[in-house]
Parts: sequence; structure tokens; C-alpha cells
Amino acid sequence: MDIIFNCPNCDQELAVDQSGAGSQIDCPSCGEHLTIPATGKVTTGELPQVPPPSSALVSPILASAAAKVPLHLKVPVRDTPSESLIDKPKPPLEAVQKGAGKRLRVRTVRRASCIEGGHDKFDEIVSAFLQEVTETNIIGIHPINYEHFDVGVQKIMTDYGLVIIYRG
Repeated sequence: MDIIFNCPNCDQELAVDQSGAGSQIDCPSCGEHLTIPATGKVTTGELPQVPPPSSALVSPILASAAAKVPLHLKVPVRDTPSESLIDKPKPPLEAVQKGAGKRLRVRTVRRASCIEGGHDKFDEIVSAFLQEVTETNIIGIHPINYEHFDVGVQKIMTDYGLVIIYRG
């Protein structure tokens, strides 16, 4: 026999076996911590009989078999934490072995050092380096800001660059 009750927070209809009365659960819909009441609508697990419609014009949806079956959410009661429903796959051994022999390396690319003949070649140099290293070996790419003394204008200039950490 089931106890059928509604969550006080989200009004979700829940059904729990009568042996779970008085225990505490989390609502599967909203996550609210609640206590299963000792009283409620008690059912024997049999489907209630729906009287036939009295009018001649009946909606096909209301007359379908799915509309006549009451749907109740079953809440499992456990004494221990539930198992994880989503397991992350472990990396294949050959992927681990490929990177095992390579050392971590760092490459800093400054925009000021990428200016050739008055043209900014920063994007091309970074793209070429990333192609050379390949995506599987890149661990992280971090932007940086730095200051340097520009001899041409005799001022301290603020500039940017990238720090690339990779296996190689």
C-alpha cells in the first residue's frame, strides 16, 4: 500500500510505500527536505475505476487510456547515499602513455616582439606555434599584461601577450 501526498514546497504529488511513513527525504522535483506524513491518501496499488463520460462529445485526449491512468512519483527510501547516476569515463591507457614521457614547458609570446617592419604579426606567430604544438599537448593559455621601455618614444609602454603551457 502506498501513501500519496504532495510536497509542501512545489506541490508535486509523491507516492511512498507505507513503511516509509515518518522518514525524511528530499523532494525529487525541488530538492526540499521533507518528512513523509503518516496519513495521506492510502492506495492498494490498484487503479481506480473511472466512470464513463456522460456527454456524447468527449475529447479524444480525455478518453485515451493514458488519461485514465493516475501517475504517481515513486520516491525510493534509502538508509545510505545513492549511487552516482553519471560516471565519467576514464581516459584510455594509450592516451595516458602518450603524454607520460613529455615534460611540461612554458612559452611566453609578447606582442611587442612580434612587430616586424611596422606590421603586427602577433596573431600569425601565436597561430603557427599552436599548430606546431597541437591541441592535445596544450595544457593552458593565459593572457598577460606587462610594461616595457620603448626606445623609439622614450616611454614606458603597457602591452599584452600570452603564456602557453604545453607538453613537449
